[in-house]
Amino acid sequence: MTLAPGTTPATASAGRTAAAVTEAYLSDPRLADAVRDTVYPPAFQECWGARMLSRPLFTDGPELHRAAADVQDLFALLASLPRRLFDGDTARYCDALGIAPDRAAVINRFADAPGLAPRSGQAPRYGQATRYGRADLYHDGSAFKLLEFNIASDLGGTDRSQMQRALLTHPAFADFAAEHGLDHVHTGERIAVALREAALPLTRGVREPRVGLVCAPGGLAAFGHLLLAFAEMMRDLGLPLTLGELDTLTERGDRLHLDGAPLDVVLRFFTVDDLCADPSSAARAELAFRAHEEGRAVLWTPMDSSLYSNKGALALLSDPATAFTPAERALTDRLLPWTRLLADGPPTPGPTPGETVTDLLSFCREHRTQLLLKPLRDFGGTGVIPGWERDPDDWARLLQDRMADATGPLTGLGNRWIVQRRVLPRTEPVLDPDTGARTPWVAAWGLFLTPQGYAGTDVRAAPASASAVVNYGSNPLTRTTGVFTVGSAR
Repeated sequence: MTLAPGTTPATASAGRTAAAVTEAYLSDPRLADAVRDTVYPPAFQECWGARMLSRPLFTDGPELHRAAADVQDLFALLASLPRRLFDGDTARYCDALGIAPDRAAVINRFADAPGLAPRSGQAPRYGQATRYGRADLYHDGSAFKLLEFNIASDLGGTDRSQMQRALLTHPAFADFAAEHGLDHVHTGERIAVALREAALPLTRGVREPRVGLVCAPGGLAAFGHLLLAFAEMMRDLGLPLTLGELDTLTERGDRLHLDGAPLDVVLRFFTVDDLCADPSSAARAELAFRAHEEGRAVLWTPMDSSLYSNKGALALLSDPATAFTPAERALTDRLLPWTRLLADGPPTPGPTPGETVTDLLSFCREHRTQLLLKPLRDFGGTGVIPGWERDPDDWARLLQDRMADATGPLTGLGNRWIVQRRVLPRTEPVLDPDTGARTPWVAAWGLFLTPQGYAGTDVRAAPASASAVVNYGSNPLTRTTGVFTVGSAR
């Protein structure tokens, strides 16, 4: 980004707000086709060209910085839950969150593995989990609110920062960005730093790490367009990847190979479910597990990330019965909507101050238009059931069925649910470049974290008139875009 001599994003944006910058963008005829006219990297264009929103989104840098700090602190709380509530017994923790025993066995393989230390070499204060994930948030008009926390190595959205980088090559947008002090954090750059630092015990910093992105059999065919866009970004950042599947992961001597290429880092895109469904995949994954344990390779990230991405953990954070310090409770109240496990239990405070819920099922029936049901184990809006999109009788039947699930035996893929208070998102104005019509859209903000801290933001957006769930799979109107901050969020 080019700024006037002697200026920074902070000085160039002084006195400006994201709302004012948005209005300036929409009013500038030079920018109506900026997204459509920009040249993007080929694989990114192939993957996202037809699904890009007609404009980037803007948010105030200091506000995003505060949200990122809150999300990092919430990660620390999540990582502390097994110790705080279950005396470190992760088997009991998994049972409380509805994680079936076969899945729990895979997850617990690395539950005691140390987390990555920050650059200073100090012990990581966020516990033993590797801090790598994406927090999905709505902005309710006053603050960002957390919808779910995807803590895993197979994150979607990491390549979207290619959009910001490409937009800055568009002359009119580059001038606009400089004039308004726009800034962004490139997620790919932060991932490259994280992988290089994770591999330091093997590379000693004298060469680039050899990274293999490994998915389950069939993954390259199913998700190849996404993986190629990600690999293209990492190659452009000087960190080429080998793409492969578990059935091509082999061991030669003490070195792992993927499709014949030696590896220092296994970037894991296979899941616990993949291993539990296919003994052959589990046997191949064991090669990576042993190499990680013996220091011959780095597994990025270990399987224990599933301990914290389960949405039941958000219910534990939200429940006032969980013992937190006043500062920790203020954090959860600030960031989390009211969330409870859908199960019989003692009376609990309701979402309104002074309210007590004595019968959760009756409360959920009566407050249908304010609540959602969410499965504990899915992500990105998958499986979410908004109460306000169901008629009262259908909602009551769903609640009864899901409550019955909670008292039945655990199934392999999971059959437990949370109920969460609806967050009413503010809308973002979007201009149709062909008609000039301005319509309101809803944005789901994806805030990325790496061990080094905040790592950028992407957005999924859908028309406010469409489904309440902003999800590529269930809502075909969902679009993607990049985020610029007015002032710095670094």
